[in-house]
Amino acid sequence: MANDTFRVARSIHIDAPAAEIFPHIDDFHAWVGWSPFEKMDAVMQKTYSGAARGVGAQYAWIGKKAGSGSMEILTADAPSRIVIDLKFTKPFKANNMAEFLIEPDGAGSKVTWIMTGPVTFISRIMHAIMPMDKMVGPMFDDGLKALKGLSEKAPVAA
Repeated sequence: MANDTFRVARSIHIDAPAAEIFPHIDDFHAWVGWSPFEKMDAVMQKTYSGAARGVGAQYAWIGKKAGSGSMEILTADAPSRIVIDLKFTKPFKANNMAEFLIEPDGAGSKVTWIMTGPVTFISRIMHAIMPMDKMVGPMFDDGLKALKGLSEKAPVAA
C-alpha cells in the first residue's frame, strides 16, 4: 500500500455460516450488539435513514467522545461482502472505506474487517504519534470477538 493510504485489517474465525453472520453487519441497528464504537459514548445521538438494511442503509452519529460522522452501505453481496462509505466530520474530517469479507473456513466462516483511507496532512501527524493500526486494530479485534459471540449464539432472520 502506498504511503498516501492506510489499511487496517483484522480477522476472526466464527463457528457459524456466513448467512448467520451477514445480518449482524448489513443492518446498522444490529451494530449495537457487537460494535465497540457503539460503546464509546453513552450519550451518542444516532440517526438511521435510507434502506432498513443493505445497500442504501445509512447511519449517522454525534457524540462527545465518538465525534461525528456517517456511514452508508454501498455494497451488500450476501452473504460474503459488505462495503461501507465511512465519513468522519469531527474531531477531524476523513473519508474512509470499511469492508467486511465473510469467507468459508472449515465448518464456519472467516470474517475480515478492513478499513482503508487516504493519509492526509493531519492524519500523517496523528499516525506519527499513534499508528492507525494500533489505534483502530484493537477495537476491530474487540468488535470481531463480540460479533463471534453474537453469531455463535443464535441465528438471525435475514
